[in-house]
Amino acid sequence: MTEKIVLTGIKPTGDLHIGNYVGAIRPAISLIQEPGILPRYFIADYHALTSMQNREELHDRIYQIAAAWLAFGLDPEKVLFYRQSDVPEIFELSWILSCLTSKGLLNRAHAYKAKVDDNLANDRDPDNGVNMGLYNYPVLMAADILMFNTHLVPVGKDQIQHVEIARDIAEHFNKTYGDTFTLPEALVEETTAVIPGLDGRKMSKSYGNVIPLFTDEKKLRKAIFRIKTDSKTPEEPKDPKDSTLFDIYRAFATEAEIADLAKRYEEGIGYGEIKQILFDQVNEKLKEPRKIYTELINDKAQLDTLLKKGGEQAREYAHRFMLEIRNKIGRY
Repeated sequence: MTEKIVLTGIKPTGDLHIGNYVGAIRPAISLIQEPGILPRYFIADYHALTSMQNREELHDRIYQIAAAWLAFGLDPEKVLFYRQSDVPEIFELSWILSCLTSKGLLNRAHAYKAKVDDNLANDRDPDNGVNMGLYNYPVLMAADILMFNTHLVPVGKDQIQHVEIARDIAEHFNKTYGDTFTLPEALVEETTAVIPGLDGRKMSKSYGNVIPLFTDEKKLRKAIFRIKTDSKTPEEPKDPKDSTLFDIYRAFATEAEIADLAKRYEEGIGYGEIKQILFDQVNEKLKEPRKIYTELINDKAQLDTLLKKGGEQAREYAHRFMLEIRNKIGRY
């Protein structure tokens, strides 16, 4: 079986919530168990600089991300887990790739276009608030991917373009300097759950509708009991297919548990009881990871050791490959 390198970057911005776990952390951890997979997972701390220029916040977020992934079972003995900024060769490669990337390609990048469109819609200068980090974001992402000769990049449907841009850049480099980079492919998980927030919209910090991932039991219960419902009485039948509570429960329960609660919906059950059932289910799943996360956050020396080791391993590979790349472009 041919082994495939799979790379995932985790940007340390925003408070972690259960949507992050269901939509990103859990699928990535599960992927590690599949045969023939060589996972490369990194904390994209320099990507975060496009929107975060607070020193203390970035410092804390890096630890939070590392602790979260380890708490949910990421094994650094089986996964190359590193901090992006510990591999300076990535940023050297980013400059080289920038010199082979057309401005027109970056003009079409979704994040940049969305910012420009928002500015135009609000009668602002098209480039208001656009820093070069945001504009060059796809090139740095391409460097992240290509540096490790990645075969597969797990992404949501809205992120496919980033992988396509990395592939375009790799093809241009290979055509110019000879076969060098593996052409990456997007790994789109069609069944990855997107769970709703407290108001029924997609759970997102920007909407202020999140359920925090590592909050204590009291605050977790309070958040779940704030989820909006309709005015149906406990005796009235309810449709589980049209229920925020049920959608969140589905992401944490077994098939048998889901079927049992669906039946109770149809027979009639009060929303207060459903919320308690949901709390018990989510809390049970998060209890042990919460404990591990708290221990790690309070032992940053352990996190430093793990990240340092991962960074050294990643840089050892990147340094060797960078020598080859430099030779290709004429720097002997």
